[in-house]
Amino acid sequence: MNIKMVSTGLIVILLSVCILSLMIGAYPIEFKSILQIVFRFNVQSIYPTDEAVLLQVRLPRLIMAMLIGGSLAICGAVIQGLFRNPLADPGLIGISTGAMLFAIFTIVFGGVWLSASVQAYALPISGFVGACLVTFMVYRLSTTNNHTDITIMLLAGIAITALGGALTGIIIYMADDNQLRDITFWSMGSLANLDWHDVMITAPVLLVCAFVLTRFAGPLNLMLMGESVSKHSGVDVIKLKKRIIMIVALMVSICVCLSGLIGFVGLVCPHIVRLAVGPDHKKVIPLSAVLGACMLCVADLCSRVIIAPAELPIGIITALIGAPFFMWLLVKQKQTS
Repeated sequence: MNIKMVSTGLIVILLSVCILSLMIGAYPIEFKSILQIVFRFNVQSIYPTDEAVLLQVRLPRLIMAMLIGGSLAICGAVIQGLFRNPLADPGLIGISTGAMLFAIFTIVFGGVWLSASVQAYALPISGFVGACLVTFMVYRLSTTNNHTDITIMLLAGIAITALGGALTGIIIYMADDNQLRDITFWSMGSLANLDWHDVMITAPVLLVCAFVLTRFAGPLNLMLMGESVSKHSGVDVIKLKKRIIMIVALMVSICVCLSGLIGFVGLVCPHIVRLAVGPDHKKVIPLSAVLGACMLCVADLCSRVIIAPAELPIGIITALIGAPFFMWLLVKQKQTS
């Protein structure tokens, strides 16, 4: 399929979803009012409530949805390319679980020795540590003589996910009622509490990490032909794996600490892009980012509208979209094997 056609289509879809996200909700805002507020014309006719809802609630939430969705999709694209398997995903190999376990530990026990301001920074740091530990554990379990077995990796990810879930359950039993409500809703995914402070702190980190991952597109294309071919072509495979895993762990841990567990974005989006434009990572990585942003913005819009004025956890929406696709992918893998 034509790359320009796909790129244009995704950008148009993303812009349309963004406009709808700003307009639709428990408190509807007209498109004309959005233009007035954003471009600051005919200011005297702007309703203060419209301006407050748009600028303080929906706009930062929309930006974070695009950043988180794009980041998760990029992570999925590079992980799948690195291990040459469309089933590889940060959630399936335990990265998200590791970040969630350490983040929940910080939420429950961090208040004992950390102030509220310090705890806000400790949350993403602890999530990053957990993501790194789990990632390297899975990597070591599935790698022998510098060769990574994808089947063992997925099984190790399943085992660690189960163990992480059990440890999370133990920690939750020690939480008080307020912590329990926060953890329960947060573990199912939510963008409800994100604001401009979150945007300012995390956007630069996620954007820099995403840019760095795009620089690995060439080596990832060589990895598609096998590790031995990549080595003969001058790629330091071990160093490449470690660098990509570290960056992916950082991005996923930030996303998990901000929005909780949001599954299947990193699995579905890269695979759809590959079906449309082929396996070239110079195309797959940026287009996956746009499609991931679209998917999470649509999921967030649905979560706010379906049971308005209440919100449905966004992880439920992405699971309803991603789980059937994952089952279809398994059937397709079985047919081609």
